[in-house]
Parts: sequence; C-alpha cells; structure tokens
Amino acid sequence: MDRFVFFGGKGGVGKTTVSSAYAHRCAREGVETLLVSTDPAHSTADVFDQSFDDEPTRVEGYDALSAMEIDPEEAVDEHLLEIRRALGDQVSPSIVNEIDRQIELAHRTPGAHEAALFDRFVDVMRGADAYDRVVFDTSPTGGTLRLLSLPEYLGGWIDRLASKREESLRLFERAALGDREPRRSRVGDPILARLRERRETFEFAGETLRGEAAFYLVLNPDQLSIRETRRAVDSLREQDLGVEGLVANRLTPSPDDDEDGRGARFLRERVATERERLGEVRESLDPPLVGTVEARVREVKGELLGAVADELDVPVR
Repeated sequence: MDRFVFFGGKGGVGKTTVSSAYAHRCAREGVETLLVSTDPAHSTADVFDQSFDDEPTRVEGYDALSAMEIDPEEAVDEHLLEIRRALGDQVSPSIVNEIDRQIELAHRTPGAHEAALFDRFVDVMRGADAYDRVVFDTSPTGGTLRLLSLPEYLGGWIDRLASKREESLRLFERAALGDREPRRSRVGDPILARLRERRETFEFAGETLRGEAAFYLVLNPDQLSIRETRRAVDSLREQDLGVEGLVANRLTPSPDDDEDGRGARFLRERVATERERLGEVRESLDPPLVGTVEARVREVKGELLGAVADELDVPVR
C-alpha cells in the first residue's frame, strides 16, 4: 500500500468523514498514521472532539493516530515572510520597501494559497518518517488539482528562470575587467541557489506523488457530483496521477419491506435513483467503486468511524 493516501472530491461530499474513517482503521490495525487536513473548512476537530493545529498532535484514545490541520492563511503568511527574508538578503536596502509592497499585493493574488499550501504540503511529506501512513483530507477538487499540478507547471518555469539567471551571470563574468571579481558569480549566487532549491522541491513532490501516493475521490450519488468527479479523474490522469478508486458517500438506506407510508415511498424512489447513478458511475468511470457508505442519522464520530471504515475497501497494508 502506498505511504501517502489522498481523499479528494467536490466540497461537501464528506471527504473528512471518509478520510477520518480510513485513518481510524489504519490506526486500529497498528499502522502509525498521520491525518492531515488541508481543507480550509476544517472538520477534523469535530470528528474527534479535539482541537488540532499546524503540528501533529496525538489523537486522544488512539495509540497510533495523530492529526494536524494546516491553516491556509497562516501558511500564506509564513510563505511570504520566507520570501521577504530571502529577498532581503539578496537586494540593496533601497528597494526593500518596494519588495514589501509587492509581497503585500501577492498575498491577495490568485494562487497564493496554493503556492503556500504546496510548500507546507511538501514539508509534511518530507518530515513524515515517523509515520507508516499519511492520510490527506484535501480541499475541494479545484483547489486540490491546482495544488497537485504545481510540480509539473512550475518545475519547467523554474528551469527556464535558472537558465536565464545562469546566462546573465555568464555574461556578467565575461564583462568583468582586469583582476576585479564580478559582484555575482554562478558559484555561490544566492538567487541561483534559491532557484535550484525550488527545483529540487518540485522534483521531490512530483516523484513522491507519482511513486508513493494513492488517490481516492469521494462523491455523492447525484449528477453534479458525478460530473465533477469525472473531470477530476481526467485532470489527475493528465498529470500522470491515477485514481485508485471512488467512494460513494451518503447513500440513502432502504426502508423495510413492510413499510408503505409516504416516507417509505419517498425513500424507495430515492434509493432507486441513487442506484441508477451508481450504475452510471460503474459504467462510465474507470476507477472502481471501493466504498458505498450509507448516510447516518448522527454525525460520524467516535465508534461510528469504525462502521464507516468497514464499508471501505481501501487497503491498509
């Protein structure tokens, strides 16, 4: 079984429930597990009735389960602060104020959250040696796909920037006169070193996602959810990230055969419609259905996690 397991899907389909149930089962079977929430609408604390933050915290009542919730706003602030520090060491004091202004603008730009979350996301993967399994409860599909696409798209961009920087330094060195040393050289250039560091980060992420990660998508039995799931499967495949399976969540339970009231008739019609939708999923989507989870009357937490986990055919070992 892959070390990193991702559960994604449209907002509101129950990713936190499914990912928490899977993490619960891993831990109960003795697999040292870390559950990581990257969804801005964190629900992990509600599932376990315990507060979590940006660092792994042991979940009460478990011997092999820890959890953490990555705060996107905090990740953005830390990401931009690191950029400010790095640039402040590499430019003249006269333009530091302009850098601060540009960084403040960058805080509000599209993609800032994805870039910041990506760095934190890579930190978690690199620092996960203490865990046999890391389960990611991801943000809604669009944000997750943008996050996972960064190694492919930005890796090439970094290569081009590094190439241009190397060329500019080569020309600068050639223009140096006499015995005077150039102010910047390719050996020890901080900007080039930073670009190479970023390239290594993207290479690590790409290799890890393709070689050590499994992806599962959670859906509800309705047309909107199925359409978004189909798009997500195609998008992940374009990035060479295959989906191992699909989990259909919040299925309506069937009424007993002897029930014939208005509520029972409604439930039977709803169950019939959902079965049609599941048939569509099986016929039109390649990834297999590895779980069909019935809706519960109460919130899924505590021992109910075990019941949901029993409805998932996702490998633990």
